[in-house]
Amino acid sequence: MWLNGGSTATKKSSGASAGTVDVGKTVLLKNRTKTSGCKLGPNPDRRCSPGAYYSKLTKAVICSASFHTGSIRNVPQSEKYDVEVEYGMTEKLYGSSLEIDHIVSLELGGSNDIANLFPERASPAPGYHVKDKLENKLHSLVCSGSMSLSSARVGIATNWQKLYRKVYGTAPVG
Repeated sequence: MWLNGGSTATKKSSGASAGTVDVGKTVLLKNRTKTSGCKLGPNPDRRCSPGAYYSKLTKAVICSASFHTGSIRNVPQSEKYDVEVEYGMTEKLYGSSLEIDHIVSLELGGSNDIANLFPERASPAPGYHVKDKLENKLHSLVCSGSMSLSSARVGIATNWQKLYRKVYGTAPVG
């Protein structure tokens, strides 16, 4: 089901005191079959943005007290612009109305690869603020042993709104 992506992210600096994190290789949840004409909506166009994670960001790593997403957060503005272009948008800074979001969140070991990024609006609801709430909850569920890391990654990449309903027992609203 998971295929090795071509990109490798190695030894990302996490700041002066924290050292480095070896994230390993990007693993795609599915192959990308499109790189233009992607459909913009509340969910990623899976042909363009199937989701991806880093091979060495295991449960033990992401649940350790020393792990912080700032140590691996590294999406250059040029890559964000590439995502916007793939989705038929104008390259620009959208402010708080839209963010280039990780499909599999960094809290779940998500990759910075373009296959794991999509443009997500703040509104109409549900927007990225609602998805952020789910991402934080999934990290807690994985680290407590209530959900497997694999299930969280696949679930959020397949249909984050459906997973939200399963986790919270209600539809995602803003």
